[in-house]
Amino acid sequence: MRTMREIDDEFEVKLGQIGNRRARKATSYLRHVRQEAAKAGAVAQRASPFTGGRIGRGHAQGAVLAGRGRSPGQRRVVIKARIVRIKTGDPGALRAHLRYVQRDGVTRAGEPGELYDAGNDRADGKAFTERSADDRHQFRFIVAPEDSAELSDLKPFVRDLMHQMEQDLGTRLDWVAADHFNTGHPHTHIVLRGKDDEGNDLVIARDYMAHGFRSRAAELITRELGHETEIELARKLQQEVAAERFTRLDRTLLRDARNGVLESGPASGREPVWQTARIGRLRTLERMGLAEESEPGRWRIDAELEPKLRRMGERGDIIKTMHRELAAAGVSKAAGDYAIFDPERGGNRLVGRVVGEGFADELTERRYVVLDGVDGRTHYAEIGALGVNDEPPVRNTILELRSRAAEPRAIDRTIASVAAAHRGIYSDRLHREFDPRASSEYVGSHVRRLEAMRREAMVSRLADGSWNVGNDYLERALRYERMQRSRNPVRVAVLSWQRLEDLPQALGATWLDRKLVGKEPDGVVSIGFGAEVETALRTRRQWLIEQGLAREEGGQVRYAKSMLETLEARELARTAADISARTGLEHVEAKPGDKVSGVYRRMLTLNSGRFALIELSREFALVPWRPVLERARGQSVSGQVGGEGISWSIGIKRGIGR
Repeated sequence: MRTMREIDDEFEVKLGQIGNRRARKATSYLRHVRQEAAKAGAVAQRASPFTGGRIGRGHAQGAVLAGRGRSPGQRRVVIKARIVRIKTGDPGALRAHLRYVQRDGVTRAGEPGELYDAGNDRADGKAFTERSADDRHQFRFIVAPEDSAELSDLKPFVRDLMHQMEQDLGTRLDWVAADHFNTGHPHTHIVLRGKDDEGNDLVIARDYMAHGFRSRAAELITRELGHETEIELARKLQQEVAAERFTRLDRTLLRDARNGVLESGPASGREPVWQTARIGRLRTLERMGLAEESEPGRWRIDAELEPKLRRMGERGDIIKTMHRELAAAGVSKAAGDYAIFDPERGGNRLVGRVVGEGFADELTERRYVVLDGVDGRTHYAEIGALGVNDEPPVRNTILELRSRAAEPRAIDRTIASVAAAHRGIYSDRLHREFDPRASSEYVGSHVRRLEAMRREAMVSRLADGSWNVGNDYLERALRYERMQRSRNPVRVAVLSWQRLEDLPQALGATWLDRKLVGKEPDGVVSIGFGAEVETALRTRRQWLIEQGLAREEGGQVRYAKSMLETLEARELARTAADISARTGLEHVEAKPGDKVSGVYRRMLTLNSGRFALIELSREFALVPWRPVLERARGQSVSGQVGGEGISWSIGIKRGIGR
């Protein structure tokens, strides 16, 4: 038998000529064989260590700090980071975020927050927004040292941290920050531009974002306050022993467990204070039904320990939030009257009065609302993040929450039907050919739907104004709805901008009137806010009888067929008279089918809803308001009045004062 060396010596390379089809075909065939073998697992492949975590500035520092670990006695810092894409030429989201971090009640004195930067205690937020207008992205951080309450001022710590970040990344940074003291743990919001000092896109290594920044913050806060003493550590661990949430003690238990079993003997490298706390935590988990001592010193840990404890912690935080909001509103409730509105678990519709609102997640700006429901219970509901033109819930207004279904709408099926007959193309002209009876407002609602999907890159608009929606449009609409549900799990509708006590004798078509004529489901329970609603309904019913809009027959109350329209018309007439008296302008009524063109001046909140004041030459009109108009305040607008509302188009700026 010949050796491998002898076989190797016989190997002879034969080069094919340039353009040799046979050689090229053989090479292609060999490549194909290798690819198929790799797919079948016949070719052993080494797992690549490349993760992309070191791409960008600060990769070396991030890797070193990640491997260093936490030194004994070092204080902890929680850092949340988010990278936000910025739409070119649309700084609205950035302005909204800066307004949020400067909102009222975040300082120790309960006053609005103040932006600051590296050299100024009062930074110019408008100038920062203008500098950021062309940035591709920005970084947002929440920095929360565990012992931040011991600092009289967070500014020096934050400035030192950002200066250290500049040294680690090798570039000057453009940032603003605001300190918040409205929670039990003071923390700082930092907004960092996505540009380096040379105007290039700032790319920060993932290792530094995940480990390096937090490690630097821990070093600085430890240098400021000194190392954590044994007494401080024992106190913090003792608080975690009985906590109904996921703690660092639980993390160590899970790390040391093998196949769900933990030996509770002396832990390697642990101080006695840690070991004592671990045993105490195991006893607490046993009472919770999340751990069981099968034999002395041997514990079986629940496989779902972490998710169950995290859910318990979230529920505990929610109950505390509801207690705080109800106390601020002066409302008292028994513990059993609390409920969490979960749209994914049977929660379809909820109506109630707003008694509190805030942020469930400050980093992503996801909001919550607390409602005193008509069913007699108090509900906590997450409503997701608001859009640039959306308003946060207002206390004492009456809201309706509906669970958002992740499925295509009827409007999507119409678009798909039109596009199916025209190779995936939709336009308002094609829609009218498909349905000649469709009104301009109805067709316009389809165009607005496509515009919203275009912003999420789901469809594209062509040069002639038509839309390329594809033959798979319904699948795209389903993906869009699922994405929207993840952002905003519920649909929020304001039933009444006015307080309940102002409605029984209010001029206009109120929420109470819509309930009386049966255009809204009932579900009112005679306790709590539900009892208040029933009293208001009785008073409103009597007022309508006095106004000649209702009458009693055979023990029942019958309402005029055009009651809601009459009430709305009366309120609009009185409002128009007031405006005419102040401005000298004459009111013109906009009827269905009319075209309205003028300057949008402002929005009016009436009992019948919200209306837009459109100033014409020497006249004005009051027409249904839409949020899109707020981007055009003081500008020329035009719209076609339809049965369901009005479809607007925005023009150039003009009018008085411009």
